[in-house]
Amino acid sequence: MTDVCIVGAGPAGISAAIYALRAGFGVTVLDSGSGALRKAEKVENYYGFAEAIPGAALAADGIAQAERLGAVLLRDEAVSLSPAEPGFITVTAGGTEVNSRTVILASGSPRKAPNIPGLAALEGHGVSYCAVCDAFFYRKKAVAVLGFGEYAKAEALHLLPLAASVTLLTNGERPGANFPPEVNIITSPVAELYGENRLEGVRFPDGAVLELSGVFVAYGAAGGGDLARKIGALTQGSTILADSRGATNIPGLYAAGDCTGGTLQIAKAVYDGMNAGLAVIKYLRSVL
Repeated sequence: MTDVCIVGAGPAGISAAIYALRAGFGVTVLDSGSGALRKAEKVENYYGFAEAIPGAALAADGIAQAERLGAVLLRDEAVSLSPAEPGFITVTAGGTEVNSRTVILASGSPRKAPNIPGLAALEGHGVSYCAVCDAFFYRKKAVAVLGFGEYAKAEALHLLPLAASVTLLTNGERPGANFPPEVNIITSPVAELYGENRLEGVRFPDGAVLELSGVFVAYGAAGGGDLARKIGALTQGSTILADSRGATNIPGLYAAGDCTGGTLQIAKAVYDGMNAGLAVIKYLRSVL
């Protein structure tokens, strides 16, 4: 149990963590190990560095700063959010659950869905991005999860009690998680999703088909928008809708950085993190 759980260890998340920690609150940061900053070869448009600095080094320095101030860093990937006891939100990660009074989503821009013919056209017509939201509509039907990691595993586990069958479509990738034996795994690339007005199935390069009523896209890691939708927060596409303080429509849930849209720059992410951190401080002091 903690006061603040931050999903993402990039500039927005770490900035929010620093403000909350310095105000005396307990902070847990979930770090999936990815993030745009870590992939940047050099950063030279951010204040305070006489020479360009590798993005990975800047990210590591920020994390070290938060840990020095007392942050608990969990190297795990968040896969779901859900309401807990009154006044708490549960963040489910690959190997643990964190119950927190507040949550700040700072997980960056989501990875795009794979470019498979028919996928975009069938969104909302058999293609879903949220098992928590839509699994009910596929009771006793054959469904598949398009993905290969912990996020895909979490979606599959939610579907198994309801669906007639659950197949994992890795689209040529190796499974990156331990899936239960009830999940049928197909590693072949997916050539297309087909169907007239609704999804009817998937077709593979050799012409073989798998008839399906639903495909749940859980490719790569869960983006902020994916997590926000699971608890009922408002989104627009992959962007989380938050006010100027980072507050969403769900009490205790905030968002900061690239997942809220706008200019995808470090300076903007740090500013967002500061705003969310200050808003969380004010919220916690009002309820404790």
